Amino acid sequence: METTVQEMRKPLSTWLLLGSLYMTQYLGLGFFWIALVVIMRQQGLALEKLGIIYSLTLFWVVKFLWAPLVDRFSIKRLGHYRTWLLFTQTGMVACLVLIAFFDIATQFQAIFSGCVGLAFLSSTQDIAVDGLSCCLLSKKERGMGNGIQAAAGMAGNMLGGGAIIMAYPYLGWAGCMGILAAGTLVSLIQVACFREPSHPVDTSNNKVFLSRLHSFWRIPGHKQWLMVILIFPVGNTLGYALITPILVDAGWPMARIGMLVNMLGATLSVLAALLTGRFLRDHTRFAVTTGTAAAQILGLSAMAWLLTGPCTPFRVYGAAGLYFLSRGALFALMNTLMMDHASLKSPATDFTLQYSVYAFVMFLAAVSGTALAGRTSYLAVMSAASTITGLAMAVSIYAAPPDSGKKELRTIFKPDFHPPKFFTANKKGK
Repeated sequence: METTVQEMRKPLSTWLLLGSLYMTQYLGLGFFWIALVVIMRQQGLALEKLGIIYSLTLFWVVKFLWAPLVDRFSIKRLGHYRTWLLFTQTGMVACLVLIAFFDIATQFQAIFSGCVGLAFLSSTQDIAVDGLSCCLLSKKERGMGNGIQAAAGMAGNMLGGGAIIMAYPYLGWAGCMGILAAGTLVSLIQVACFREPSHPVDTSNNKVFLSRLHSFWRIPGHKQWLMVILIFPVGNTLGYALITPILVDAGWPMARIGMLVNMLGATLSVLAALLTGRFLRDHTRFAVTTGTAAAQILGLSAMAWLLTGPCTPFRVYGAAGLYFLSRGALFALMNTLMMDHASLKSPATDFTLQYSVYAFVMFLAAVSGTALAGRTSYLAVMSAASTITGLAMAVSIYAAPPDSGKKELRTIFKPDFHPPKFFTANKKGK
């Protein structure tokens, strides 16, 4: 059942706040994920060792461990999730300012340590803003809301890993860090001005949240949904992990890679995410899911085709363009489905638990993708990615019920959520 807050029309400032928060999660990390890979690869770091940079995503894998704390504790006068947003945004600004004082050429370990702190704070901020979004947005708004979420995250990557990387030769390391810190500070100011409404989050029992970590998957339909989470992102992530090293090995300069991956690529992904959000509002979850899987197969097949010949600008931009369109659609779709499965009693915990599994799969795919490419070839891994995505489409079709119009059937695409007994013990008939 939707709460009064969800039913209310959201002011523009709320949508801008959510978009800004999702953007700053990836503003700094987007720069490090791309810049460090390019810089260290140019310095001769082996493909098998590039995985340490992608290990920053591990915080998104294990953040479910402290997600119950975000649902459980807060400073009441500051607002439940606003408490955590004020803390994390302030810490993110501080980390970026600190990293500015180190030299990338001689102090990589110190910079990477600062990136670890930034990743922890960003992942915790993600828990809080996801919980806030689950409480604020109605079911009809979730498609567009998650389209904005995915678009904002990719826009952060576009700015941090694209525009600022292009400016790196002119601004230097400290200058780039200063711009990233200033951008993150903007979101902090927005949070400070935001007044959070009350939510139906249950903060009375610690055991409820701890038991939620395992009881969530016992809900009817959630085991089938887990199958989709485990396989759906694999192919797309394998493709993304290989794009940058492919272009580096083809002799593309750093600025040109940033333009393609985090400017053009992110722009196409943003457009696809927003369009997918609109589709999710007007069409069934199942229809959008199968369509997104088909788009992924097309994009990955185009990347495999690219590897059969020279990496000319025409071939690269054409293949990568198709790939990035499918990537944006995937993010908007998966975030919406995860939000559909989250209870308003523990929204941050439920959403984070699902996303942690999703992020773990993406982490394994990213790390293993570069390692497998080093042992075999880029073409072999990209072809495997396309095949795996075809399997994901088959799983999604298999997991969907034959007649989604029957109310008694639980469907992972249109879940009819029934909370566990510990949420409804005092409510007869529920």
